[in-house]
Amino acid sequence: MKLTRVGLRIGFALGALGLALSPVLSNGASASPPPSGLVPVGAGLSPSSIPGATAFGPTPTNTPETVSFILDVRNVAQLEQSVQRGVHSFLSVNQFAQEYGQPQDNINQLQKYLSGFGITTQVYADNVDVVANGTAGEFDKALTVKQDEYHVPPFSGHDGKRGVPGQDVHGATTAPELPRPIASYVLAILGLANYAPFTSQSVQASQRATQPTGVSATSCEALSGLPDACNLPSDFASNYGLTKLEKSGANGAGQTIGVVTLAALDPGAAQYFWTNVADVPSTGRSVTVDNIDGGPGAPSDNAGSGETDLDVEQSGGVAPGANVIVYQAPNTDSGFADAFFTAASSNVASTISSSWGSSETIVKAAVAAGSETPAYLSAFDEAFLEMAAQGQSDFVSAGDAGAYDASADLGTTNLSVDTPGSSPYITSSGGTTLPWSATFSSSVGSANVKVTQQRAWGWDYLWQPIATITGETLSQVAETTVVGGGGGFSTDEPTPSYQFGVSGTQSYTGVPYLTPTGYTNVGGGLIEPESWNFNATPGVTRGEGSGRAQPDLSADADPYTGYLLYAPSFAQNGSPLLEGGWGGTSFVAPQLNGSAAVIDSYLGHRMGFWNPSIYGFATSGNSPFTPLQQAGTSNDNIFFTGNPGALFNESTGLGIPNLTTLGRDFQQGRH
Repeated sequence: MKLTRVGLRIGFALGALGLALSPVLSNGASASPPPSGLVPVGAGLSPSSIPGATAFGPTPTNTPETVSFILDVRNVAQLEQSVQRGVHSFLSVNQFAQEYGQPQDNINQLQKYLSGFGITTQVYADNVDVVANGTAGEFDKALTVKQDEYHVPPFSGHDGKRGVPGQDVHGATTAPELPRPIASYVLAILGLANYAPFTSQSVQASQRATQPTGVSATSCEALSGLPDACNLPSDFASNYGLTKLEKSGANGAGQTIGVVTLAALDPGAAQYFWTNVADVPSTGRSVTVDNIDGGPGAPSDNAGSGETDLDVEQSGGVAPGANVIVYQAPNTDSGFADAFFTAASSNVASTISSSWGSSETIVKAAVAAGSETPAYLSAFDEAFLEMAAQGQSDFVSAGDAGAYDASADLGTTNLSVDTPGSSPYITSSGGTTLPWSATFSSSVGSANVKVTQQRAWGWDYLWQPIATITGETLSQVAETTVVGGGGGFSTDEPTPSYQFGVSGTQSYTGVPYLTPTGYTNVGGGLIEPESWNFNATPGVTRGEGSGRAQPDLSADADPYTGYLLYAPSFAQNGSPLLEGGWGGTSFVAPQLNGSAAVIDSYLGHRMGFWNPSIYGFATSGNSPFTPLQQAGTSNDNIFFTGNPGALFNESTGLGIPNLTTLGRDFQQGRH
């Protein structure tokens, strides 16, 4: 049986740590004496101390570079409170810039300073993001840095997930500096390195599970090797109650869906999928590509173009009347941030999603080691706050490594959540498994798999069947198959006010299969575990938690009950262009994105940031969500499970939605 890669996610390579935030300038940092009164400003990732990276000379001074200056949002406390309470009078981009962006005099000051070194700038309409273009030599002088060329070796994938390819890149060896008056309103400088730290994460069960026996060789099995893994956007709509709204005539018409991604869209993929696979219209609507900071390059299976394809196919398939804009950016921290700021500052898309992220732990390790600005999360929060203020809905996938998000990128075994899903200003999209059954067999043995009711997505239910048919120990399978819907408590983002008083958001129930152990310094003095002790029969434990709890709501994300995906770039690696058996929370975010477009077309206006409303709906009578609150090992994301009697749990959030009921609640403002 072949099960293809689980919904693509992204992650930082462990080695992307090491830019020392030192005010001491390297020799040769500038060809002329640096300006006086300089202070360091937090910068993005650098390859300077990636394990095995070797410098092979200075970066040629004529190397073109794009660097993003993320400015402080003014009146940020007021804006945060407004967004968490729920914005009902939406701002235009110009109004946002006037109230929350930097004054024009400050922007002029930054532009004048950079232009003195030959650097050109583009100011986003929100007066928060300033993108600068110049050469390495010009930025070296303007920011008093020294940039070197590095060969970065590849990092092998693990647990069925892809690794990071080897790269020849450049990066700064010291922190950038700006004159003190300008530095006082610059939050972060991103883009002084072109290292691509993000990679699609994939899980392939094909190496362990053979084709199910006792079922007919249907077309779905030919595409996926599974009996229940060829779902379409229409199946999502049916499973989660959107069909009634669509039958009433609401199909996303008049709305524009935005997709933020770090890999190029395969041209024509979405239209082919809609017409020939999903049976939804592809004419009378547009799919537009906006290449941010020069774009991510040509479509590439290795780079993750399949992720972009599925985001457009699913969001546009759920909302067949909506237009789609793809904001595709280079695989860098500056590209990722600029894509969100572009979606916000253009303010064309009424709803936006992204299926890329990383663990909070790897960001924390990078900050501790001095290779990432402490303002990294805040930079993204500013874009999400702007979207919320302007009435744009925003959905981000919660991750595919269950309660142990950092195991997929940093390799640590601590409880951790995904970012930007941990932001209080987006809707974090978690995962479930639908009911299904099959028999797996091999020369070693056979095993039955049966899921009787929708549950939190966690592949602990597959551990014993896989062990049976492979001959591996249960412990070996468990520790190498930590796969499921992301969820837990943020250690960096505080509890938002809309989660106050919602039972379960500050408490948890867990099933500790895996107890973290083997603590070590993972960078900059950050101590985290790197191994587990396994318990095959864990009891149920309870405790208290703090910080932003995620996900907010969930839907089917398990590849075994997953979806069809059409991606022409699959051919680059010899795979069929149409495959079944795809899943991951990468599907849930764009599906909710499309759902928001349908609901907005039903309402006749934007609904905006969902969270303040949906938590209010959940605490009132006739909630549009069905909580999945059974506690124990039959309903968990490899740790967190149901909170009996509560409204929320950290494996599936508020639960699964009835989207028609939700749309009517939005219409009535019933909270």
